Amino acid sequence: MTVTQDLSFVHLISNASLLVQLVMLLLVGVSVMSWTYIFRKRFAIKNAQAQTEEFERVFWSGGDLNALYANATSNRRKSSGSGGALERIFEAGMSEFNKLRASDVNTRIDGARRAMRAAYQREMDGLESHLAFLASVGSVSPYVGLFGTVWGIMNAFRGLANVQQATLAAVAPGIAEALIATAIGLFAAIPAVVAYNRYSHDIDRLAIRFESFVEEFSNILQRQAR
Repeated sequence: MTVTQDLSFVHLISNASLLVQLVMLLLVGVSVMSWTYIFRKRFAIKNAQAQTEEFERVFWSGGDLNALYANATSNRRKSSGSGGALERIFEAGMSEFNKLRASDVNTRIDGARRAMRAAYQREMDGLESHLAFLASVGSVSPYVGLFGTVWGIMNAFRGLANVQQATLAAVAPGIAEALIATAIGLFAAIPAVVAYNRYSHDIDRLAIRFESFVEEFSNILQRQAR
């Protein structure tokens, strides 16, 4: 068997120790899950941004709030995901505002604001789902890969006890197969870190828009109630 064959990725992985192979398998599985969440989260955030922009355009066009509320309620009944996060926040506030019609102005405004805050938290929980997983993958995967590498190098040097003459060729395959674990760990970690930072930034910007809308809409309801 030639040196090239000995150092091929398939050969190195297949000849790695059981623990190193388990580490590699774990990292590959984590990487697959990470990429799944990366793509799903990308589509979810892009969809939320588009729906927010569309609702803001309709809301600030000066249309009737009751008609907008009726449309939001209709969208929710047709599909739980229809209309977008901002529309659901608006619907929650308008619904509570209408329920407290017999109460005084401050009670109606406070109730609407609390309802919108509760809806805001639910929407943020949905947008932030799986971000913690990406953060964990980004921070832990390199260390898991490093553990596999250290274990593989230890085995490679322990194997030198059974040979008469210690040479680099004797330990090179063992070290190479061990370093693959670190490479897989970095392959899993780097996209997860990049995606986490990017998506956290996008979600923070959406959160600012939601919070601004809650305050602005509360002011509109206060003026309307008076």
